[in-house]
Amino acid sequence: MLGNFSYKNATKLYFGDDSLQFLNEELPKYGKNIQLIYGGGSIKKNGLYDEIVKILKDNGKTIVEDGGVMPNPTIEKLREGIRIARENNVDLLLAVGGGSCCDYAKAVSVSIHCDEDPWDKYYIRFEEPTCEIVPVGCVLTMAGTGSEMNAGSVITNHEQKLKVGHVFGEEVMPKFSILNPKYTFSLPKRQMVAGIYDIFNHICEQYFSGEDDNTSDYLSEALMKSVVHSSLIAIENPEDYEARSNIMWTATWALNTLIAKGKTTDWMVHMLGQAAGAYTDATHGMTLSAVSLPYYRYIMPYGLKKFVRFAEEVWNVSPSGKTDEQIAEEGLQEMEKWMRRIGVAMSLSELGATEDMIDGIADATFILEGGYKVLTKDEVKQILKESL
Repeated sequence: MLGNFSYKNATKLYFGDDSLQFLNEELPKYGKNIQLIYGGGSIKKNGLYDEIVKILKDNGKTIVEDGGVMPNPTIEKLREGIRIARENNVDLLLAVGGGSCCDYAKAVSVSIHCDEDPWDKYYIRFEEPTCEIVPVGCVLTMAGTGSEMNAGSVITNHEQKLKVGHVFGEEVMPKFSILNPKYTFSLPKRQMVAGIYDIFNHICEQYFSGEDDNTSDYLSEALMKSVVHSSLIAIENPEDYEARSNIMWTATWALNTLIAKGKTTDWMVHMLGQAAGAYTDATHGMTLSAVSLPYYRYIMPYGLKKFVRFAEEVWNVSPSGKTDEQIAEEGLQEMEKWMRRIGVAMSLSELGATEDMIDGIADATFILEGGYKVLTKDEVKQILKESL
């Protein structure tokens, strides 16, 4: 039975190869001071930075620079961003980059006017903001996280060896996001495939929960098939506009809260992967791929019906003459073939994790209760060892 829920997504999207021009429609809605957030400088090399600066200046805006956002934004960087915003009385946070820049901008947005420590308030106690929230806009250059249309924000604290995500309320969602698939063309292949797997796993995290067939499951299956189909085209030709647009659009719908409706949702692959990421600082999508198969093989007996459906509907596994267990396992084997074909990490050791880290990673893993099996710490350690 599809449960009771409410749904609202406040983010306005502009999609396509001319979408940046719509920044001119959005900017007049905000004040003069714009904090321009970006990563390591690739947008300066490809010319996007200059395009955006020109639009900002043409609209009479004062640009406040905030570059250097790292792939796993740290609490130290967050505190720097808060300081920049406060000193310049910013009116809009404009994130240009991938999910890390968007996540970081949202964390800054709820912290500028907060009189408490943001790490303790938002990432340890998981409280909601009670202060004024500075609006966020995004110009996306990497598809994967869905951060452009949700209220999630992940921050890493290396001192505490924690990588923690907080899903805020709808008021923290970006006010607008600009999605031009061509901006993703210049990504290194490893980043592209990490994003592709992140998309796929976002869908899995919501799909592998609950037993009842509902609309969310049918949507999820279609999105997963779209990711698989387009990924195989994109790894051969990264500048195939159709494939890259489908990947970018699927990424947005994979995590804008729509397909979670009526589902308890799992998210244990993310908890395992994020904990590993806090120790290795590895690319997010690769930490997910490294732990996925050991986790899914472990919980498969507890959600066998859904794993059978996954095999048949997503991977076209024939059920003829096979037990449910055989069908489900064949589905995971097909998933593994696809993962190896696109080139994601298949083990944590590939990412720098070692056996002496297992206890620490397990301790840093938040245990959630929405999936088919609530893990014990010993089970977490077992799965992590199998992921090595």
